[in-house]
Amino acid sequence: MTRPFEGIRIIDITHVLAGPFAAYQLAVLGADVIKVEHPDDPDQSRGSGTDRALNRAQMGTSFLTQASNKRAITLDLKQEEGREVLKRLAAQADVLVENFRPGAFAALGLGYEAMSQINPRLVYCSISAFGQDGPRREQTAYDHVIQATSGLMAMTGTEEVNPIKFGAPAVDYATGTMAAFALASALFQRERTGKGQHIDLAMLDVAMILMSSHLTGYLRNGHEPRPHGNKQPYATNSAYEAKDGLLMIGASNLGQQRRLWTVLERPDMIKADNEAREADREREAAVLADIIRTRTADEWERFLQARHVPAARVRTMREALADPHLTARGNIHRHQRAAGVDGPFAVPIAAFKFAHGGPSIETPPPRFGADTEVVLTELGYTQGQIAALRAARVI
Repeated sequence: MTRPFEGIRIIDITHVLAGPFAAYQLAVLGADVIKVEHPDDPDQSRGSGTDRALNRAQMGTSFLTQASNKRAITLDLKQEEGREVLKRLAAQADVLVENFRPGAFAALGLGYEAMSQINPRLVYCSISAFGQDGPRREQTAYDHVIQATSGLMAMTGTEEVNPIKFGAPAVDYATGTMAAFALASALFQRERTGKGQHIDLAMLDVAMILMSSHLTGYLRNGHEPRPHGNKQPYATNSAYEAKDGLLMIGASNLGQQRRLWTVLERPDMIKADNEAREADREREAAVLADIIRTRTADEWERFLQARHVPAARVRTMREALADPHLTARGNIHRHQRAAGVDGPFAVPIAAFKFAHGGPSIETPPPRFGADTEVVLTELGYTQGQIAALRAARVI
């Protein structure tokens, strides 16, 4: 069965995490993604990750995470010959994604206006820290800097210890996911209009969207979100120490809190409305703390889940990955081998499944510049021309 983006060619001129992850999401859905890197300056993620040997080989785990199904070429866009190669690529492409400083590509004659003249159907996505306009336009940032800028860090942590950065680069991955959604939307729009599009995607904007309900609450009532750690506004929707670990209870709505107190044989604690729950929070928490200490976290998880009360023992990544449920879901692909990687490794595919023609991985992450000659040949370059470009360090 044909996957959604088969026949779509994407030029991926991105680095680090958000941009490459955006292109990767379309690659697992069938797009032909050509990753473009400077011949003397590989994507930063190639040298980053948990395996130093792979980092030195420019195949770091941060790169492996989001490079399957891609082809890799090298191209020096500061040289005229390199820009000509890119223009020839763009003439045949459907999408170009870049995440460099705003204005950098336009200064090279490779901005949206110039490239749309070459290919009016081109969807051109510019990912940046703060966007293509506005007072912060030229400032740069990474995930953690955006967390600090947006207010996300300030609401994260405990009452005693804050602000705290998210453990994972959530803004980066959310930006990549949002970019993939924007690209899919623009391609769908192009099917109706025949016209390409320029997508201006800012990491800061994504961070604000991640805080949507908090943002609306603040703008309505001026209630600034405060860090409260595992202590949620409702006691029945918080974490408690069990005999051997931490249990997170998720009895969030009125029906669930009624069910929780019923199965715990404390019907006297049931509330008829949320304001009453908030008013009695501390007493409810004290009662729950005493009850949860009587069993292990695993025992409570089994007991409560069997009675349709959301609850889970707090797990490490090792424990989470050992859960047979993840194996059953099949959202992790295991590569047995890849050029430049000694031994097998595994990468995430996508956070969803299709009944047919869904996300899948066919090829492993490519070595630096591995497909340069093949791609240039597809563009009509002769072996002599390719050799000349290589000699001039254009590729």
